[in-house]
Amino acid sequence: MPYVYLMIAILAEVAATTALKESNGFTRLTPGLITLTGYAVAFYFLSLTLRHVPTGVAYAIWSGVGIVLITAAAWLFHGQKLDAPALVGMGLIIAGVIVMNCFSRASAH
Repeated sequence: MPYVYLMIAILAEVAATTALKESNGFTRLTPGLITLTGYAVAFYFLSLTLRHVPTGVAYAIWSGVGIVLITAAAWLFHGQKLDAPALVGMGLIIAGVIVMNCFSRASAH
């Protein structure tokens, strides 16, 4: 269940960050409210995740997957351009998350 919580946290953070761009410095109400709500949900579910997953592992997954998804959202919704180095870098981030998840024996003890 902790990894379900982590995925909820990541998706909420991606939605919040995407809405943050649309909030135009919190001058637009709906995107601003989505941003605040999304970050609150994200940190709540991250806190549930940290009950069972070591902080370093959870944060690596949170930030790595979040970077890739936020970049994809920026590409889809805001017209951000992605060149070959950006795609390679995101591939390396994904590879790092996979290595940590599959091969790391990091623990809280």
